Amino acid sequence: MNFELTDERQMLADGLRRLLADKTDLKAVVEGKHPWSAESWAALAEMGVIGALFSEEQGGFGGAGFDLMVVFEEMGRAGAPEPLLEIVLAGGLIAELGSEAQTAHLEEVIGGGTQLAFAHGEPGSRYDLERVAAKARQDGDGWVLTGRKSVVANGGEADYLVVSARTSGEVDDREGISLFLVPNDVPGLDIRAYPLAGGGRGAELTFEDTPLPGEALLGAVGGAFAPIETAVARATCALTAEALGLMERSKDLTIDYLSQRKQFGQPIGKFQALQHRMSELLIEVEQARSAVINLAGHLDAPRDEREIHVSATKQLVGQTAKLVVEESIQMHGGIGMTMEYDLGHFARRLTMTEHRLGDTLYHLGRFARLRAA
Repeated sequence: MNFELTDERQMLADGLRRLLADKTDLKAVVEGKHPWSAESWAALAEMGVIGALFSEEQGGFGGAGFDLMVVFEEMGRAGAPEPLLEIVLAGGLIAELGSEAQTAHLEEVIGGGTQLAFAHGEPGSRYDLERVAAKARQDGDGWVLTGRKSVVANGGEADYLVVSARTSGEVDDREGISLFLVPNDVPGLDIRAYPLAGGGRGAELTFEDTPLPGEALLGAVGGAFAPIETAVARATCALTAEALGLMERSKDLTIDYLSQRKQFGQPIGKFQALQHRMSELLIEVEQARSAVINLAGHLDAPRDEREIHVSATKQLVGQTAKLVVEESIQMHGGIGMTMEYDLGHFARRLTMTEHRLGDTLYHLGRFARLRAA
């Protein structure tokens, strides 16, 4: 496996780093003034960053695992809250399963004019993708949707929601899950939005006998589990790459602080105990990078092989993220948790990435089950 970026991906990384350094307002993010900047979203679209998340067949120019890694590592390094991960999830499902009319929306998405969200998680579902209690029943040529969805990132801002619902089977069956492309203004949909701890916004969605036309169905009836698992695998690769960028930035802030903060007439970075702790941190971050690279290279592998790498990487990156947060804050002291200092935002966002799409404990158990199968 070649670990070096192509010239095109290196140019994308360099350009994106400069763009985000100019556009990301961490103070506004921390204060919750806005979920994300419309100006920076338009700049991302103009630069082609959103298009890099889709293949050429889907209207983009990338879509491979290493394209996701390049984009999201830079997003993490900047601490940017823009909802690109929702494009990977919802946009990927539309691209894979959508009809001609449904996939036509992707042109607007890639152009920056349309927002998406993936409404799958529910109260009590934890991280199990097959656990879907929301129901959809046929009504003539259309559908009627009933149920709740929880912590839907970008749910209050999205123009279209990709919503999972059970059309047959029991609540935890893999068969019988269907997907629907739902505009945000349909009758019977209640959206309660709120800020998220690491930046951005989430929403609680309630569907009460929400009528949908027949063409809202995304893909085949009852066959959505495998596409959902594939989309979540890609999103996990993106999320771990974002965590890697967050860890790199936290590490750099800590190194800078150790070189500037003085005690007994010298920088505290010269103290051997802190040097040993920092060395261990550097080794762990590099190991996490290797894991993310490995996952990016296995996204197109057969399902069983791919999912083993998904859980192994998410577990390792989550474990490393916890170490980075704890060590960075401890080596900074009290300043590391102040609102005015950037490290506090990176620590919160890094902590939230560990809990999204399955935490460390969940993926450790899942990895063991996959290996035993």
